Amino acid sequence: MSFNYYFCTIEINNIRCMNNNMFFGLHPVEELIKAEKEIEKIFVQTGLRSPQISEIVHYARTHNIPVQYVPLEKLNRLTRKNHQGVVAFVCPISYQLIEEVVPMVYDEGRMPFIVILDRVTDVRNFGAIARTCYAAGVDAIVIPSRGSALINGDAMKTSAGALSRINVCRVENIKDTIDFLKSSGVKIVSISEKGKRNIWESDFKVPVAIMMGSEEDGISEAYLKRSDEHLLIPMPGDIDSLNVSVATGIISFEVVRQRMG
Repeated sequence: MSFNYYFCTIEINNIRCMNNNMFFGLHPVEELIKAEKEIEKIFVQTGLRSPQISEIVHYARTHNIPVQYVPLEKLNRLTRKNHQGVVAFVCPISYQLIEEVVPMVYDEGRMPFIVILDRVTDVRNFGAIARTCYAAGVDAIVIPSRGSALINGDAMKTSAGALSRINVCRVENIKDTIDFLKSSGVKIVSISEKGKRNIWESDFKVPVAIMMGSEEDGISEAYLKRSDEHLLIPMPGDIDSLNVSVATGIISFEVVRQRMG
């Protein structure tokens, strides 16, 4: 089944929203916060100071909502209306807790299959990864609260509805999440072109979390050190790297192949 998402003007609790679940202006963002909606991210104009801005930023930080200070030009590109230096995005999905997903999977008599994305910021790549993960039976996608793709209309559309169905867990600290997964008996496997062995040589018929990094920087060194295995996808051609969504698809269905074989 596929889902179509359309850009439109909507209202949430009488708060006006324009395109991609985007809210702008001091009062609308304050009202959005009071309505306790799931906020994906808040952009604040660099150097802008006021009691209202301070209150918005304070609330965001105490509720683990990412705040990014951006130039005025970026806000103007988002909307030509009077944004007053602040733009917020409402998340079109509900995040889940990885600490609840893993025990639930074990309780169902299954082996957890988790995908961790380190700084994957392209929304279409993220949407494509979600679609692949849902098709492969991944139990949850883990993303960092900062430095991750914005889950907006483009991501939802590219995922073909998968983002509405798969568990997405936004975490404050990926290191802590890795430690939790390892303590829960989940093997951490990092995938990059610098891996020590190829993916066919690993055993995925066990609880596993696959970690993928950004195309620009790869997986953070701190996360690689915490991994149980560092694998590569063999590429006999002259190109030595793959699009992250393609690479995620290859490794995900290697897990499927081994578990179904």
